[in-house]
Amino acid sequence: MSGDRFERGLEKLKEVDGKAGETVIEGLKDIAPDLARYAIEFPFGDVYCRPGLDLKSREISAVAALTALGTAIPQLKVHIRGALNVGLSRQEVIEIIIQMVVYAGFPAALNGMFAAKEVFQERDEKGLS
Repeated sequence: MSGDRFERGLEKLKEVDGKAGETVIEGLKDIAPDLARYAIEFPFGDVYCRPGLDLKSREISAVAALTALGTAIPQLKVHIRGALNVGLSRQEVIEIIIQMVVYAGFPAALNGMFAAKEVFQERDEKGLS
């Protein structure tokens, strides 16, 4: 796995998700290394590096979209961690998820809120805000 897109994407992934993102990529290397590369190059190497939105705005949209999907709880947790890593507060994450009640319904928002609760508890245990 090499190339400008990959390197740029890996740096952006580390900036947003820290170890959580790297763990996902490592978990794919033995079964689907191409998928691991795609997951770095396109979203992080191309999209996350575009001008026009800061990382906080990108994570707001990721948390909202993943909450609305309702079927991507592991990815939602990664992006909740990412949102907190780039400066969103826990209260802002909660409000994003509550906002999704209007567009995605109560089941999706409830699932999102329980995912947030788990992430907050994990961070509390590690002494992180």
